[in-house]
Amino acid sequence: MILTMFIFSAQDGLSKLLAESYHPIFVVLIRFWAFAAFVVVLSQIKFGGPVKSAKTKKPFVQFLRGLLLVSQIALITYSFAELGLAETHAIMAVYPLIIAAMGAFVLKENVSVSQWIAIAVGFIGVLVILQPGEGVFDIKALIPLVCAVMFATYGVLTRWVGGFDQPNTSFFYTGIAGAIGITLIGPFFWESMATPDWIWMAILCVTGAAGHFCLIKAYEFAQAAELQPYAYLQLVLTSLIGLLIFDEILDLPLIIGSALVVGAGLYALLRGRAKPAS
Repeated sequence: MILTMFIFSAQDGLSKLLAESYHPIFVVLIRFWAFAAFVVVLSQIKFGGPVKSAKTKKPFVQFLRGLLLVSQIALITYSFAELGLAETHAIMAVYPLIIAAMGAFVLKENVSVSQWIAIAVGFIGVLVILQPGEGVFDIKALIPLVCAVMFATYGVLTRWVGGFDQPNTSFFYTGIAGAIGITLIGPFFWESMATPDWIWMAILCVTGAAGHFCLIKAYEFAQAAELQPYAYLQLVLTSLIGLLIFDEILDLPLIIGSALVVGAGLYALLRGRAKPAS
């Protein structure tokens, strides 16, 4: 899982690098074509082939999941270029708390009072980062929050559809539905790319496949709840990439807000783990 976070952080850095020169939809188009190819190959090797992996009891929800994820990735890639890695990921870190809140209303999961307090603290952390009362508020700062809501919705749908389909089916549709969705609009944003940038694009595609492969292996050894705390490592790593490579600035509100968001997320997660034992 730690290796996965290193790979995903490098992938975010490459996405920002390319999105500063090319349209984010074009970048995500190439990335998802490669991802779809990886999904097909993986299903052939491990899960009995694409036809078997494509069998689903909830085709509409599976396609919706894939479309949500590819849209979220395109939007967050734009955010990387406009706001930077550190600020984007600091706000995105609130998504586990949004999942917890949505789980209470959509999946009828039990959320304790202390977890609701943690969710409130997490959103206070987001407000500290956004600083809506300071001067002229930049509407672009809301983009990562929209991405967090989209990714949380994707997560809740993934939980729900997991009661009907196997994980390999959900993974298959993540790549295939996403690739189909982005292909409908991606060619309109096609750009001529310099040869050195195609090399960066190839590395981005390889890291995408490698990151998902490592994530799959991690889930073979441990449950999602056990692995979630390590996901916050991505915030630290991407912030370092932004600071050292892209000359981003980590100001005090960003640091304090990030601490509140991550701390609240970890507390809510630990409280959720403790419930079955109590």
